[in-house]
Amino acid sequence: MECYLCQFSEFADIELYRGPNSTPRNFNGIHRNSAARLLSSKLETLCSALLVKETKTVAMAENTPNGGDVPPNMTIYINNLNEKTKLDELKKSLHAVFSQFGKILEVLAFKTLKHKGQAWVIFEEASSATNALRQMQGFPFYDKPMRIQYAKTKSDIIAKADGTFVPREKRKKQDDRGRKKKEQHDALNPAYAGAYGAAPPLSQNPYMGAKAAVQEAPAPPNNILFIQNLPHQTTPMMLQMLYCQYPGFKEVRMVEAKPGIAFVEYENEMQSTVAMQGLQGFKITQDNPMLITYAKK
Repeated sequence: MECYLCQFSEFADIELYRGPNSTPRNFNGIHRNSAARLLSSKLETLCSALLVKETKTVAMAENTPNGGDVPPNMTIYINNLNEKTKLDELKKSLHAVFSQFGKILEVLAFKTLKHKGQAWVIFEEASSATNALRQMQGFPFYDKPMRIQYAKTKSDIIAKADGTFVPREKRKKQDDRGRKKKEQHDALNPAYAGAYGAAPPLSQNPYMGAKAAVQEAPAPPNNILFIQNLPHQTTPMMLQMLYCQYPGFKEVRMVEAKPGIAFVEYENEMQSTVAMQGLQGFKITQDNPMLITYAKK
């Protein structure tokens, strides 16, 4: 890298001043050659200072992945999200997409007008947040490119972990009201909690627990993948966000009558194989690792 001022050093031997009779004279009491050397020295010093400053600026930019002044931390802030997406579906889809980068502690999104189109994803490790920011920047999510940066403030769950949490009275009252409503609802509908509560153990899952189905002769490699052991709240959009990251993706098909399974189609079997290897065992939720095989035709 060369500063444009350095080009002036080639004029170090010019005559700075000549009198009427072309006789070399002193310039401000300094002989012309000495003055030229002094000018050259000062220009080189200035060039060096500018280069050092530019190098530091480049280094600072490279160490800040989001290009801003917010230091890397465990929480990423996402905006430009599709405001038409339902809140529950948005949070589940964000969890599904970002959990590939590391353990997620919480996904936050709110219904208020002020927070529409925004969300926060809180990772257990700062390195996971950094990888997510770098790889998912501009990723099309519900037809809109995500804009991601580090969160400016520490999330409550992180503050609780490091002992710096300050309770917010207003939020506490809202949580209490919501908890009471849920308790009343569950008391009136005892079957609801069991039907929509925690996922059953894998041993009770008809797809993971049925050894006979797994022991059948596997289908030969082809361009369609058969996905099993999906949580029942999985949506086609969640799967599309995961599988469209691999080349050749065409579509996702789910069977409403049989929750927990899906078909994902690629252009050819090589592309489907890459996706299978990349997402085999991926967990949309903690209790549901994906089981991916080739679909039978």
